[in-house]
Amino acid sequence: MAGRSESEIFFDALALNAEVSAGGEAERLLKPFSAELAAALAKRRQDLVAQGRALPGAAAALAAVAKLDGPVDKTVQTVLTGSSKPNAVLKLRAFGLDPHVDFDIGGYGHEAYPKGTLIRVARERASGKYETAFGEPGTVYIADSPRDVAAARIGGARSLAVASGRASAAGLRDAGADAVLPDLADTAMLTALIGRLTAAP
Repeated sequence: MAGRSESEIFFDALALNAEVSAGGEAERLLKPFSAELAAALAKRRQDLVAQGRALPGAAAALAAVAKLDGPVDKTVQTVLTGSSKPNAVLKLRAFGLDPHVDFDIGGYGHEAYPKGTLIRVARERASGKYETAFGEPGTVYIADSPRDVAAARIGGARSLAVASGRASAAGLRDAGADAVLPDLADTAMLTALIGRLTAAP
């Protein structure tokens, strides 16, 4: 399931297990499914905090990247995730990772788009909100699966892959990642790589 969105998983499950067409009926079912999934996770927030963990260095990485120069005098950060927006917000807030994230412009798993398209959608949302162009060369997708690396290529973004445990550094390189880190512990290396990737022609 790594790198897949809630909507992809939901539609595949319907195709395998239900008498539902792939058209409008299935899409109408996605909204209540996403709402129920978000409600179920919200009820288990304490379990998430007790049993989950933030990747070491994640908070410092977000704070450091927020200070980098960008199209609006700073770098704008958001999420592109297979989770629905309520679940993404809940997960990041549970571990204090939300202060530098603009959730309004993100791409989420409850949207019926593949991830590569969601990158383009998120860039359009950012351009609209901040009234400035967010071009492909200035977009870096920090990801952790080969599927995400492929999505970055489709969406016109650079990919900085982190070998967080679900995929090895070698596997991420083989998938075509533009840069690979073993983790987020080295903030200086992370910001230097983002600078190099966004400066690349």
